[in-house]
Amino acid sequence: MADYDPGEVNRQLADLTKQPEPNLRNQPITPERYFSKEWMEREWDTVWTKTWQIACLESELANIGDYTTTTLGTERILCVRGDDDQIRVFYNVCQHRGLELMKDECGNEKRLTCPYHAWTYDLKGTLKFVPDEADFEQGSPCGKLNLVEMKSEVWAGFVWYNMDDDCAPLRDYLGPIADQIDTYPMQEFRRTHWVTVEGDFNWKLVQDNFSESYHVPFVHPDAKFTLEYGREDCQFDHYSEGHCRMLMPGGGPAAAVKGGEKETLERMAKELEFWELDPADYEGGKTRNIRKDLQRAKRKLGEAKGYDFSSYHDDQLTDNWHYTIFPNLSFSLKPESNIWLRARPHPSDPEKCLFDMWFMVLFAKGQTEYYSYVMGDTISTETVVPHMQGKDHEVTTGPAIDEDLEIWPQQQRGLHSRGYKRDYLASQESRMRYFHETLEDWMAR
Repeated sequence: MADYDPGEVNRQLADLTKQPEPNLRNQPITPERYFSKEWMEREWDTVWTKTWQIACLESELANIGDYTTTTLGTERILCVRGDDDQIRVFYNVCQHRGLELMKDECGNEKRLTCPYHAWTYDLKGTLKFVPDEADFEQGSPCGKLNLVEMKSEVWAGFVWYNMDDDCAPLRDYLGPIADQIDTYPMQEFRRTHWVTVEGDFNWKLVQDNFSESYHVPFVHPDAKFTLEYGREDCQFDHYSEGHCRMLMPGGGPAAAVKGGEKETLERMAKELEFWELDPADYEGGKTRNIRKDLQRAKRKLGEAKGYDFSSYHDDQLTDNWHYTIFPNLSFSLKPESNIWLRARPHPSDPEKCLFDMWFMVLFAKGQTEYYSYVMGDTISTETVVPHMQGKDHEVTTGPAIDEDLEIWPQQQRGLHSRGYKRDYLASQESRMRYFHETLEDWMAR
């Protein structure tokens, strides 16, 4: 690898600039916000109905007539690709008497027909047919009582929507992190795992968790063999739009690890061998050389192996670039795969939520299998991805995220204790405090 010249690498699209530290108010994050029904109702009115959310993958709506449905709190959401090839997002409710219009999670239809009285809408949401049309004294509803559309955009391979008609455009909402995420060809990643857990915990505990790495060595003890979590070696950024970033070096053991050579090489063997590196070369205390050697190998062999790494900074080739997008999204991005995480509010109970995990893989050209040590699984392009749904312990989100799921219900119970009054946070947990202060600012608008 000595012929590698880092000066030749195109780095113009990857912004590593450390953001200024925010001026935090440091007011108490008191526990009632995690279980108060009144707080939940205020969140709904001021946050959930005003922020950009992801409905589905663009690839789920590949053909005219394809539709998907999803939920956010009490709302049912319908996404459809119209016969003009445009994707639209509607409230999933018939305008006759309020029945949920499309009950299946996905499908393909030439018309959208209510199962109750057969009111029928075209793929643009226009009401086209009602039985006994002449029987309405106030005149035919056709063309008048159409589906209610909401603001939507397609970006990074996702369909986004916002219930607020006066919302800012998506890229304005995302700010500079949109350009950073654009360095990953997100629309080319394929979802290989799709899990929804009905959890006995408030949605904010999920975003708290993914806003800091302080918990990693204790909740995820095996992560230390392939990932850096130390505050001195990671970069934490806060953006004025309310979103955050954490840059975590990967491709080798954390600086605090003493020993662990066997575990690191076992976990990384398949990745090293794919990039034509011999795990035996890193025996004898050389595992800390893996990160830079992997970066060089990927630069040298990426094109031949079917990858285009030209838009990446070197560090992106091995590291986890982790984003928390206000209010409830987390992306943990790597060149060949990423984990997408989201918590959605329960319709009525502030002590429950729906937690979604999507694992996404970028299969190289000609590649039919990919081994992920994060999921502990070999993934094939032939695998049909079912939507696994269930309560805690009924479905798995993979070994790493399952460890987080063990914590949140316990924490939810503990927040009720008379012995707990408020938070006491370390500086490395500033992204969590920033999240709560952003939430408070939105709720005060």
